[in-house]
Amino acid sequence: MKHGHPPHGHPGGHPGGHPGGEAGKNNTIRLVAWETTRRCNLACKHCRAVSEDHPYDNELDTEAAYRLMDQIREVGTPIIILTGGEPLLREDIFDIAAYGTKIGLRMVMSPNGTKITPENAQKMVDSGIKRISISLDGSTAESHDDFRGVPGAFKHALQGIEMAKAVGLEFQINTTITKTNLEEIPKILALAEKLGAVAHHIFLLVPTGRGKYIADSAIDTEEYEKTLNWFYDQREKTSLQLKATCAPHYYRILRQRAHEEGKKVTFDSHGLDAVSRGCLAGTGFCFVSHVGRVQTCGFLDVNCGDITQQSFKEVWENSPVFKEMRDFSLLEGKCGPCEYTRVCGGCRARAYEATGNYLGEEPLCSYQPKRKK
Repeated sequence: MKHGHPPHGHPGGHPGGHPGGEAGKNNTIRLVAWETTRRCNLACKHCRAVSEDHPYDNELDTEAAYRLMDQIREVGTPIIILTGGEPLLREDIFDIAAYGTKIGLRMVMSPNGTKITPENAQKMVDSGIKRISISLDGSTAESHDDFRGVPGAFKHALQGIEMAKAVGLEFQINTTITKTNLEEIPKILALAEKLGAVAHHIFLLVPTGRGKYIADSAIDTEEYEKTLNWFYDQREKTSLQLKATCAPHYYRILRQRAHEEGKKVTFDSHGLDAVSRGCLAGTGFCFVSHVGRVQTCGFLDVNCGDITQQSFKEVWENSPVFKEMRDFSLLEGKCGPCEYTRVCGGCRARAYEATGNYLGEEPLCSYQPKRKK
């Protein structure tokens, strides 16, 4: 969830999961990822923000953060993902979390795990943070540290997890999938189970920020399809909540597989996956940068507004980009006529990076729609 990342990842799979609701109907705000700071102590290969370990100018201060929380609350009661960078590098992060909790927002956090101490783990709980997401992009120190760019990242992330567990703080594991760790995904899922995570969220690489430099590490359409089918198969084999993020095709595959099995996709049978959709960018989700810039998601680098100049409500309700993202009839290429448009939608950020058009077709989808536009 650093954006996600993510949370790392990725902007990003987000702690608490994606609450559902078919986007495009009433555009109820479900999730807001706020990049509390761009500063980070790691140097992840896929980082959309190209974060570095130094202070950044013009980051929203404490009072501006409170105003942002108030303005979001005017629109609804979404989950607020405190992401980064590394959110624990903000001295006021627990004051902000406590304020959000006080006004009725569900607060979660996306730290990388290396900065968690017994003291700040307890502060997370005390400030009302309900869940954290920690990214593991390898099942060993060697593979994770290589991806994260800092020796010891794996060891310290595991130590951070133990400190969170000690205070009863719920945590999930996020994993960004590339060619380099594709074979490790079953081992990472097993590790998440062993550690006591409540969920495992996988993210499919979106080549933005530093991710552009490892774009050749992105899995191809065939691997994508195979991986998401494998992920579907794990539903019956694990007690963890499973969520595919930046992988909207999963919601098509889920329905295809359920149909093959003679099942209906319902909340009882498939949980939140039954009432959510693939790409929530601009429909049930948005991203606010460290300086107050609003985007439909952290990976789609198109400015939709600025909360230092206008209200969050104004941006959410009136941004031309948001309005376009909510009109699925505007989708182009094979995404337009696709019968799975309302449950998938394609990754708008991946389309934008590939074509310069965020309404273009998803470049990593092998499915051919059965109907024509």
